[in-house]
Amino acid sequence: MNAIHGLAVHAAGAHLLPYKYDAGELKEDEVEVKISHCGVCYSDVHLIDNDWSISKYPFIPGHEIVGTITQIGSAVDDRVLGERVGIGWQANSCSVCEWCRQGDEHLCAKSQPTCVGRNGGYADSIRVNWRFALRVPEVLESENVAPLLCGGITVYSPLRNLGVRPSSRVGIIGIGGLGHMGIQFAKAFGAEVTAFSTSKDKEAEALELGAHHFVNTRDTGAIKKVAGSFDLLLSTVNADQDWQGYVNALRPKGSFVFLGAPPTPVPLQVSALIFGQKCVAGSPTGSPHDIEEMLDVAARHGIKAITERFEMAKANEAVAKVKKNQVRYRAVLAN
Repeated sequence: MNAIHGLAVHAAGAHLLPYKYDAGELKEDEVEVKISHCGVCYSDVHLIDNDWSISKYPFIPGHEIVGTITQIGSAVDDRVLGERVGIGWQANSCSVCEWCRQGDEHLCAKSQPTCVGRNGGYADSIRVNWRFALRVPEVLESENVAPLLCGGITVYSPLRNLGVRPSSRVGIIGIGGLGHMGIQFAKAFGAEVTAFSTSKDKEAEALELGAHHFVNTRDTGAIKKVAGSFDLLLSTVNADQDWQGYVNALRPKGSFVFLGAPPTPVPLQVSALIFGQKCVAGSPTGSPHDIEEMLDVAARHGIKAITERFEMAKANEAVAKVKKNQVRYRAVLAN
């Protein structure tokens, strides 16, 4: 028996309990990774609680994984034993559809998430298709790099793929688990960066992370004062906001991108989009290529997630703190 031990949830909203499963024979295109660290993403909370109605129990959560390769499938020739790798939201794709062939595997209709319909990273090991076990640069600390594999790529991908450059004016809405990494990456792109937050006490840290300006959105009229200012706005929050005010804050040809999902429908004046030639979009994680590029950028620019560490056995404590937004800024489990 090829047993993998982890912590599984057995019903919606239940506590994580010790769980063992048989991983079977290693497939020819797979690698097995001994897990040293796994981030606790808010998506794990949604899956534990079945908020998206896609969870099947029991299952082991976790999709921000760092570890070392301990087994290699017979068809794998681009990974070596003992190599440190990172695994994000995705564990496999079909590899033959138009999206996979053009390097957008994360858009594959048969994309296999790391912990949906299979067991994830709150465990001692995991198996994935080798193409989704990505090399981690030596200079990056495993604890700080784990959240980059989902949260980091979520903010990096739109910055890269919407063409942010030194002339760009970028706003990051929400300075939390995603936003604190978004500020760092936007600065690395050379953009002029503005942080938006309802928490005045985050101003000093936002500026230290690389923001040039800070807007306290609890101040009446604060968003109106920056109308027509931004080429790109990234919304990392999951709460309702003055969305029209943010669209008005875009410059002509500017883009507003949702990375977090607000709880209610978003009302917008379409005329503001038409006459300003503006765009409202959404963005998920990113392709393996973009993740590898992001890790290289993080290594060269000293970008890392600010983390709070928990032993793997205390995963329930970590999940509870994440659920209550009490972690500043990303929880990471360590074996």
